[in-house]
Amino acid sequence: MPAVNIRVRWPDGQESNVYSPSTSIFKHLEAGQSYALSDFLRRAESGLNAASERVTEVKGFYCSSAMDSLSGIRMTARKFPDLQVQVEVLDIQEHGTGKVHYTGFGEI
Repeated sequence: MPAVNIRVRWPDGQESNVYSPSTSIFKHLEAGQSYALSDFLRRAESGLNAASERVTEVKGFYCSSAMDSLSGIRMTARKFPDLQVQVEVLDIQEHGTGKVHYTGFGEI
């Protein structure tokens, strides 16, 4: 399955890389778009759950890396009590199988 790495800029300027195990994430997030935090969380959860479901269809098991990404997003989002602040999706890149790249979340 292809790996998709998503570069995100948080309201405080911090940047993170998020991993999706499926290109189905493209239906939920778009490079160059800014989303209110509440909308970003909804889209990320929906997209990463769909990506994990896609892995299940193909491989027969859920993708723990997608859930790690979602956990990292939720953990970082807790720093921002105002759900209307903007999260920017800087870039979304499809890569070869298994190229997971996490940064900017601390320990996840």
